[in-house]
Amino acid sequence: MRSRNTVAGLAICAIIATSCSTPTDSEQDTSTTPDSIDAQAIDVQGHRGARGLKPENTLPSFEQALDLGVTTLEFDLHFTADNDVVVWHDPAVTPDKCGLKDGAPDGIPDPDDPDTDAASLTIRALTSSELRWFDCARNPDDGRFPDQDAAPTELAGSDYGIVTLVDLFEFVAAYAASEIKTQEQRSGARVVGFNMETKRKPDRPDTIGDGFDGVNAGPFEIRILEIIESHGLTDRAVIQSFDPRSIAAIHAADAGITLASLTVDRGVLLTEVVALGATIWSPSYDTVTTDRIDEAHSLGLLVIPWTVNSERDMSQLVDSGADGIITDRPDLAVGDR
Repeated sequence: MRSRNTVAGLAICAIIATSCSTPTDSEQDTSTTPDSIDAQAIDVQGHRGARGLKPENTLPSFEQALDLGVTTLEFDLHFTADNDVVVWHDPAVTPDKCGLKDGAPDGIPDPDDPDTDAASLTIRALTSSELRWFDCARNPDDGRFPDQDAAPTELAGSDYGIVTLVDLFEFVAAYAASEIKTQEQRSGARVVGFNMETKRKPDRPDTIGDGFDGVNAGPFEIRILEIIESHGLTDRAVIQSFDPRSIAAIHAADAGITLASLTVDRGVLLTEVVALGATIWSPSYDTVTTDRIDEAHSLGLLVIPWTVNSERDMSQLVDSGADGIITDRPDLAVGDR
């Protein structure tokens, strides 16, 4: 089994390898300069790629994050009708984020058609091949993501479709070998981590719909582990979840995989996080205190809060001892290349 510091160590090495420059001043928060953010000492995770800059969980978003030099790509996983694993956050395809690509065959449900049955747009109701026909380049919230755009990127172009986990792993490998990118960017991509969230919901078993019994790893978790292992990425992978059952089940199936427990509440018992088999605690950033970080560290847990989008909050968390941050705006943490 790997040590609990493996993922953080990879992150630090990746940032050093990419010669991270000091970030420029943030337009969002000028009261705290990014000089106080020690980017070489934390794991900078691009939330859903770089959601504040590109549409979430798409190849262009992940390319943007890699261009910036994140040390980890953070994203979400769902299970399809053909038992494949895809990178997407929501349980269904919705018109605020997606429409149909030109030339989509008959039978692919149209999110923009008000007569479309909502059940037909759930991820579990669609195959991975069918999901490729959606163009998810829309910004669901201009107020939250004013700097997001859907311009094409160098490698992914305008491919804003819903991709499989295999597609993403292969894209990162292609990025690492691409002469279009700088040596520093390629080096970073060769060691970048993958923090992937299982989107199980205890109150909505149909969201994944694989017959999970709440104890043993279901077909969803097993398939994720198979894909990670087949690509030789176990040492660069973290699986996270808000559902403690998913974490415990994965730990029982593969004690060598690094696990992270996502939490919302302030009163979470960190001893219970450890008991699940997790070695990373990822709380909502606004529930974190220095004392809680110290408590987590005393139990052997790394602390990587979500979703941290201002330079002030980034600086405060690093000063408090956080081991990393999950952010929609990795450009504010790592600066311009």
